[in-house]
Formats: sequence, structure tokens, C-alpha cells
Amino acid sequence: MSSAATPGAWSPHAPIREDWLAQDREEVLFAELPIIDAHHHLFGMPGKHYDNADFLHDIKQHNVVATVFMQCKTNYKSDGEPVFRSIGEIEFARQQRIESLERGSKTDICAAIVGHFDLSLGDAVAPVLEAGIVAGGGLLRGVRNIVAWHDGMRISTSSPLHAGRLADANFRRGFGHLSRMGLSFDTWLVHPQIPELCDLAHEYPDTVIVLNHLGGPLRIGPYLGKDDEVFRTWRTNLAELATCPNVYIKLGGFGMPLLGFEFHRQPKPPTSLQIADAIRPYTDACIDLFGAQRCMFESNFPVDKGSFSYTTLWNAFKRLTVGAGQYEIASLFSWTAANVYKLAGVLEPAEK
Repeated sequence: MSSAATPGAWSPHAPIREDWLAQDREEVLFAELPIIDAHHHLFGMPGKHYDNADFLHDIKQHNVVATVFMQCKTNYKSDGEPVFRSIGEIEFARQQRIESLERGSKTDICAAIVGHFDLSLGDAVAPVLEAGIVAGGGLLRGVRNIVAWHDGMRISTSSPLHAGRLADANFRRGFGHLSRMGLSFDTWLVHPQIPELCDLAHEYPDTVIVLNHLGGPLRIGPYLGKDDEVFRTWRTNLAELATCPNVYIKLGGFGMPLLGFEFHRQPKPPTSLQIADAIRPYTDACIDLFGAQRCMFESNFPVDKGSFSYTTLWNAFKRLTVGAGQYEIASLFSWTAANVYKLAGVLEPAEK
């Protein structure tokens, strides 16, 4: 899979180098532990391809029982009203699930789908959401809007962004339709924006909100060399957000260069021990603030594949939880995701 960044912008993608990854020979740890991968992508476009077969190849060593497909602006419809075109992505993800199950996959990939709908449409988003629910065939669980924006750096994303989107009146009117339709809200933002999400969560306490990628602690650009300052600000902002019981957080996404871990620049792929040591302060802080019952591990594949293999990433997650209680481990690896994305029963054999 490849993607082009906006010229002059910071890209979340590190290039995937299969020859570099081939140096990783790590064996799987605790192979029987059930996993629900709470956040991954699939792509089915020319020049940007990573489908169910590619994904199943990457995950095969771990006991991944189910996955959550996260919108990534792929396979949109090429005609019809523009606001309905993103429904093509939901249909694509649903078809990817069907194909994998027909081949006898032990993993129920795309068991839940989170699609993209422009909530800034306000009340006009309601019929689009309804059409998406129908297209999902019972699999659509939520909506993601990417709002990552910073006035000191340009961040390359799949959506045009501007300051204060979460506070926009039209956006909030659109957001207000989610709860009554049984849909959650995922978002990716960067750490200075966390207070904006906190305000939104307070206004809509009945809507489940999922903050992606550790809440985006930036350690590049204007934050380069300011790790301690960033960590303090990030943790303070998260502490306030964690007081909102409707908010959950995903632990992952640190393979993106934006978060400054630089795994992709090493001469060899990082080991799971190296990854665990690097991210432990961040994951420990999240678990301390939110509790394991509101935290979930995510792969962010194939975006994070530019920095490490799937096997090594989940080995790192397993290392982070050595010594934790059974309830905490189960929550982080599967139960929280099953609760948020309504995947009751996925630890049993999947059915088409």
C-alpha cells in the first residue's frame, strides 16, 4: 500500500518496505490470547491496495477473532449525490468480510464498520446516516470524522480541515443524530485539540466517543525536543477528558511518524521489547486515567506497517500487560472493543 502526502505537509504514513520488514523474525507470544483489533483499514483502489487477503496474511500468527474496519476514504462511489458517495466504502468493507468468511477465515474481519459521514452537514446528514445503516447490513457501528489540525504545522489527511470543527454549530447538529441512531463517534486529532473534544463530550453525554491513536501526542515540528512538555500537556488534557464516562481511547497509532517514535528510521525493524519500552509511559497513563474498561488496543494497519510488523506490534502489547489481572488484559485486548462496537458473541465462531 502506498499513499501520497500533500506537498509540504506532515504525513501520518511511513512507506511500507517489505524487505525491511522481512528482517523481523519474532515469534508470537501468548498465541491463544483472543484479540479484537479495534482499528484497521483496507484499501481497494489502484495504487492503494490492501485487501482482506493482505490483512489476513499479516495477522495470521495472533488469535485475532474479529476486527473493526475504520474509514479511510476508499472505494467511494463515483456518481450520485456527493454526500452519499462515502457509502461505497461501507459496501466495500462489508464485501471484504463476506469474501474472507467464504474462504473460511477464522477471523471475522470487518465484523464492525465505522464509516465516514460529514457531520458538518448538520441535520441534512440524517438521511445519509440512514442510508449508511442500510448499506452496512447491520455492521455499521459508528462514524469517524478526522479533525487533526494544528496552526503551527500542516497535517496531511484525507479530509480538508480547519480550526474549531468540533465546536461548529452545524457539526454539532449533525453529531446530535448519532446517539438516537445507535452510532458511536470516532475521531483522530492531536493533543492540543483534546479540550475541544472534552467540551463536545460534556454536551453529548449519551453519545459514545472514541479517541483514536493515544490522543495524538505530537513530538515533531514545533514540538521536536519537547517530549516532557508535550507529555505533561497531553496527560493533563487527557485527565480532564477521562472524567467524561462516555469517552474511550485507543492505544495505538504510534507507528505514524507524527507521533515521533521514529521506528521506521531504524536500520532494522524494532523488537516488541523496544516498542513496549518506548510506548509504555503513554499506554500506562491512558490505562491509569481511563481504566482498562475504556481502553482498547488497535493496530492501525496498514498505516503503521511502515514501522513494524503486525506480529511484533501485538507482542509489544502483550509485553505491556505482563503481570496485569485477567480482567484488565481481556478488556484491553477484546472486551472494551466488543462493548463499544457491539460485538457480543465474537469470541464464538463467526457466521456469515
